[in-house]
Amino acid sequence: MRRAFDIVVAGIALLFFSPVLLASMIAIRLESRGSPIYRQRRVGLDGEEFDVLKLRTMVTGAEHLGAGMAIDEGDARITRVGGFLRRTSLDEIPNLINVLRGDMAVIGPRPTIPVQVAQYTDRQRGRLTVKPGLTGWAQVNGRAALPWPDRIELDLWYIEHRSWRLDFQILLRTARMVLSGHGLYKGGTGGWKDPVS
Repeated sequence: MRRAFDIVVAGIALLFFSPVLLASMIAIRLESRGSPIYRQRRVGLDGEEFDVLKLRTMVTGAEHLGAGMAIDEGDARITRVGGFLRRTSLDEIPNLINVLRGDMAVIGPRPTIPVQVAQYTDRQRGRLTVKPGLTGWAQVNGRAALPWPDRIELDLWYIEHRSWRLDFQILLRTARMVLSGHGLYKGGTGGWKDPVS
């Protein structure tokens, strides 16, 4: 049932957003060099790694510049087109392809990078017992403004209380959040920090 739901929702959404996706790709390419699609290694169900697809919102090679994997509001590496795509969450449209491939689900914890997962406690690894999602409980309850451990706890709470009713609640709250553009950056205390950097 959940897989069928994911395929139907992702397929309809991808069809609906295809003109926006095409226009965004052209705008990205016109503004800066490099592929308009950005691939990043993420960790999914049961610790399996996959390449998440996103629209590129930063200069090419941004992960090796400035704050590295961390992103702040007003980050100089974000392009003008990229800033708009981030505010509207349109940069995540290609995630729909990941859903159709089976790497992700519509609802679930956001997929994280291997270096983050390597720091998980045994309890936090429970986050990997479901497919990562386009949106999730942590996204609609503070998103990146929350400290990293709090976001993980929210995801674990979702997994323990998972239901269709909760999923539809998350979808509605996500739609409201995308329209308002609120909560996209980590702010003063939220987000993940690489202890090595």
